Amino acid sequence: MQSRMQNPAVVLSGAMQPIQDIFKSVHSGGVDEQILELVHLRVSQINSCSSCVDGGAKSARKAGVSEERLATLAAWRETPYFTEEQRAALLLAEAATRLADRPDAVSDEVWDTAATYFDEKQLAAIVLMIGVTNMFNRLNATTRQIAGAWG
Repeated sequence: MQSRMQNPAVVLSGAMQPIQDIFKSVHSGGVDEQILELVHLRVSQINSCSSCVDGGAKSARKAGVSEERLATLAAWRETPYFTEEQRAALLLAEAATRLADRPDAVSDEVWDTAATYFDEKQLAAIVLMIGVTNMFNRLNATTRQIAGAWG
């Protein structure tokens, strides 16, 4: 397997630093690190981004996400391993990633559930994590970035 090109954020001068600044902001939003990692990994699973799934699983492990959660993340609704707070974040992540799947992509019910567990700053961090992950998934999948190639 070979990538088509380097990640576009690396190729274009000045593109990577603002993205890294967004990640830094996300991680200062007061959301538990494990939740952010689960959100990143679940979005990457949905988008079939092998590079982000690989890197996301490694990052999640470093953040202390259990093997049970990692192994069952794709089926999180049917497992006992996730807290209600994690479930709310995952529900929001899935809805915001699958925008075209329903007319009201992120319903009030989905939003209100997340808002039960997270304040505005935390919601901003989660939504930014979802958005940046979706962007990287699209960059990586389009250019066929190789799982494990980033370290």
